[in-house]
Amino acid sequence: MHRFYADPDQSSADVFVLNPEDARHAGKVLRLQPGTEVEVFFSGERYLSVLDKLSSDSAELHPLRLLPSTEPSLSVTLFQGLPKSDKMDWIVQKSVELGVCRIVPVAFSRCVVRLDAKEAARKQERWQRIAREAGKQSGRCRIPEVCGPVPFSALSALFSGCEQVAVPWEDCPRGGPLAFSKRHPSLSSLGIVIGPEGGISPEEMRELESFGGEPVTLGKRILRTETAGLAALSVFFGIYGEME
Repeated sequence: MHRFYADPDQSSADVFVLNPEDARHAGKVLRLQPGTEVEVFFSGERYLSVLDKLSSDSAELHPLRLLPSTEPSLSVTLFQGLPKSDKMDWIVQKSVELGVCRIVPVAFSRCVVRLDAKEAARKQERWQRIAREAGKQSGRCRIPEVCGPVPFSALSALFSGCEQVAVPWEDCPRGGPLAFSKRHPSLSSLGIVIGPEGGISPEEMRELESFGGEPVTLGKRILRTETAGLAALSVFFGIYGEME
């Protein structure tokens, strides 16, 4: 079934309106007709809806019934070290599919990538667009937020929005996600910190611990930065019952 996000500025609880881009996609690409049933996400809810009106750049629908939410009860923020090339595109897309709530790109000391303000804004816009498309494809009721890149020093304040923060680190001697969950059996929000290609330096790890982060291992093998975050999300969501 096709899925759309209602335009929040134009929609109400009784009438859902698509933005012009989605309306054109519905009519010209998908060739939908009035009377077609689709899923519409509005105000964090998921509705079975029917298409009422469709023109070249506008579409109106009305809800038929509320559908079960697809959002996880565990709100996870991924603090991702800025990777090279287009790896962040992949990380954003797959993290959204898995259920991440927010993604915060972080400039660690070992990051190769250095973005000026203009480039950072352009990248953020692209990542947010990828998050929207991934959310639509995977049936997310809410579009996860992708923040602009932040310096490492900003993590101290950002951690306050999470009940606990796990930091997968290749030099952590023992204690993985399962041990972490036994220390924190019930969580509503979790932060996961992933270093860049060069990893998290020992000095940064000490600072992260002083901010409240807890180092964990993801096993004996070294994972690439674009793998580590997705592995951590999958494991933590599984342990906390979000994949049942």
